[in-house]
Amino acid sequence: MTHAAIPSKANPLKGCPSPALKGTATVPGDKSISHRSLILGGMALGETTITGLLEAEDVLNTAQAVRALGATVVRQAPGVWTVHGTGVGGWRAPEDVLDFGNAGTGSRLMMGAIATTPLTAVFTGDASLRKRPMGRVLQPLKLYGAEYDTQPGGLMPVTLKGAAQPLPVHYHVPMASAQVKSAMLLAALNAPGTSRISQTTLTRDHTEKMLAAFGAEIAVEPLTAGGEAILVTGEAELKGIRIAVPGDPSSAAFPLVAALLVPGSEIVLNAVMLNPRRTGLLATLQEMGADLDIRNERDAGGERVGDLILRASHLKGIVVPPARVPDMIDEFPILAVAAAFAEGQTVMRGLEELRVKESDRLAAIVAGLRANGVRVEESEDGMIVQGMGPGGVPGGGTVTTHLDHRIAMAFLVMGLAAKAPVTVDDATMIATSFPAFEMLMGGLGALFEPA
Repeated sequence: MTHAAIPSKANPLKGCPSPALKGTATVPGDKSISHRSLILGGMALGETTITGLLEAEDVLNTAQAVRALGATVVRQAPGVWTVHGTGVGGWRAPEDVLDFGNAGTGSRLMMGAIATTPLTAVFTGDASLRKRPMGRVLQPLKLYGAEYDTQPGGLMPVTLKGAAQPLPVHYHVPMASAQVKSAMLLAALNAPGTSRISQTTLTRDHTEKMLAAFGAEIAVEPLTAGGEAILVTGEAELKGIRIAVPGDPSSAAFPLVAALLVPGSEIVLNAVMLNPRRTGLLATLQEMGADLDIRNERDAGGERVGDLILRASHLKGIVVPPARVPDMIDEFPILAVAAAFAEGQTVMRGLEELRVKESDRLAAIVAGLRANGVRVEESEDGMIVQGMGPGGVPGGGTVTTHLDHRIAMAFLVMGLAAKAPVTVDDATMIATSFPAFEMLMGGLGALFEPA
């Protein structure tokens, strides 16, 4: 199995000072829900129909992996896919290596999904994914009876052997990681009895909601000391369902912040997911003074969605509550850019998880800010950005993206509002999560040029 081809040649791109952004746009489907829809559809009996699926390379690699494990996965129309699953425990051994490209979520969740099925699979990915730690997911999967081999440091390629006689487990997730939690929940589906997965810090709960929708027996209980425990009854029988994937708030973050920073802008972003565990950026920007309205709130596919109205704003620096970090973990690159244009300093702590994203994302953010004339203090778990006020960022620098799509998009947005264009060394990887980024932003008036 091979993942969708990404050109090997770098594609440098420049974000240029832009006129006011105007118009209405619909951001792509949520990546987290797209991955989970395909995996759970592959574990269900009958047909699952998915509308609004994010057709980005990360998700397409997950679709190919589900297909390689024996499910039937068919693209019926743009964004419309059907999955005929094998049933829980019905995966077959893949004939080839499972290559996930850049998809950290897809690969880690799939490790959980096969950990309690007696088969062997080899996981690999692109140069970026092969640098990301997998031990944090694999180690707890051993509790179910799974076995694995990795490269030194717990890196890919990974050979995972699912348990022939899986055991139910009680496990407390020691870090704020929805991926680790979700892998353990997916593994529990084929283990007899009830497994209990607990967490002190509440992380995004898409897996729990979707498991319930597919018919799993699942319960969530609060812990007296804070946090929650999730109980899943194994040997589950999932039934295919219809899923409407809402707009991805992590993708919406880029046009959203661009509209706040470029003078005179006013845009509308339609049908963006408002799951309370994904709205940390909205709350933070509102505290910073963003002119941001939410209208037409409604339910779509079991998730709350709404239309966001954004207008150019004079932002002020704040202290971001560390407890909010899990609700906006993917949005810190673009928040740091917003902080650079704010008045005063913005303090961000509790960001250790950014060290193990597509890159050492925290270090990449700091380097990108400094390359464009922004003063920032870096610590092991965070940063303090010294804001330069509206229009005050010099720009003119080149940012090393480290094959990280969110670093690329965040600093291209910086270039739209800076005094001079901002160049990213490679925009190729934007296709892993937001293939239409340039088109959508250009439609609102953003100016990009080849570098």
